[in-house]
Amino acid sequence: MSKSIVIKGGTVINPDGDARADVRIERGQIVEVATSLSGEIQIDASGCVVTSGFVDLHAHLREPGKEEAETIETGSRAGALGGYTALVAMPNTDPPQDSVAVIDFVREQGKRAGLVDVIPSGCITLARKGETLAPMAELAKAGVRLFTDDGTGVQDASLMRRALEYARGLGVTLAQHCEVAELTKGAVMNECQCCTDLGLPGWPSIAEELMVFRDIELVRITGASMHFLHLSTRRSVELVRAAKRDGLPITAEVTPHHLALTEELLSSYNPVYKVNPPLRSADDIRALTAGILDGTIDAIATDHAPHPRRDKEMSLDMAPPGMLGLETALGVVLAQGSFELRNVVALMSWNPARIAGVTKTHGRPIAPGEPANICVFDPDLRWNVDPERLASKSMNTPYVGHSLRGRVRHTIFKGTPTVIDGQAQK
Repeated sequence: MSKSIVIKGGTVINPDGDARADVRIERGQIVEVATSLSGEIQIDASGCVVTSGFVDLHAHLREPGKEEAETIETGSRAGALGGYTALVAMPNTDPPQDSVAVIDFVREQGKRAGLVDVIPSGCITLARKGETLAPMAELAKAGVRLFTDDGTGVQDASLMRRALEYARGLGVTLAQHCEVAELTKGAVMNECQCCTDLGLPGWPSIAEELMVFRDIELVRITGASMHFLHLSTRRSVELVRAAKRDGLPITAEVTPHHLALTEELLSSYNPVYKVNPPLRSADDIRALTAGILDGTIDAIATDHAPHPRRDKEMSLDMAPPGMLGLETALGVVLAQGSFELRNVVALMSWNPARIAGVTKTHGRPIAPGEPANICVFDPDLRWNVDPERLASKSMNTPYVGHSLRGRVRHTIFKGTPTVIDGQAQK
């Protein structure tokens, strides 16, 4: 029989309020939230926040097919260290997640690792080629709730409309990577004066915004649910804000790096700062922040994108886009100093659990009878990133030399500690 666990001395943050309390866990469930509790295992949460585990809507775990960069096990461990108890696995694997066989493989590898719930997303189109719809009904029957061709936007408006019509009938959500590919060929950074000065091909904001606008209008005529991935520009936020005012069933996410890093970093020609969509301007960051504060933006998602060292050491035009994000997300977000702790928990736990369709097990209150998927973090701890000590198989983090604020101390998954005192337990 498993031992009882008590999380001692923390501040519990729930949707209905905050309280200083201990949390007692038995057999995978929270059984008591009160003061002066005791258990066979005691976990110190002094000075820490105790809340539901984080849910990442956007993680590239690379397996199957790209295990040199990451495996589901190593990505899960990175997630646990970052306070996550659930990760939505993006479908741009090899083979892609467009069949029940691959979906089942990803799910089973997640169970085998046993560190977080790995939730496979499905492709919108076969092989993410944007030509033929994937077997959405079959995948939905197998438990897929979120469909995306992330890495490429669905370019064909007629095909996207048809996908939305199917999605509405199936009760699933499509998640769009907003990029008009004809406008971004060869681009490596945001289109701005900086890229002109550097002589680098520019990636215009309109490439994102045109697809945001198009898909908002497709949602308007189909009534289907849409989630916008990694929005990065002021105008994108304005479009989503207006669509929400109209009552459309739309949600949106931003990444920590689009809240923290600006286009000028590409002046170093360092591919670690190359990402899709690209780092934008300080004005865009202000707009994204405002979108979070007024509720336009629903979630912060990592877009965790590991790459082998040799790939990220290629020239800027040849290196693949993407950054690590799972272990640093909380520290990057809190370092911005713009958000209350309750807001951060909503953006990283409660809201993404709802969007991912996992509210029975994640994003739950810290209360008796609830599943023990819990994150404990110190909101004030300052720390620096050492890429050699990250759990990911890759090291392409842009935060070396940055001072981050807030770090996960403990993570509990299904009642079992996966991280204690900042150390992974398996």
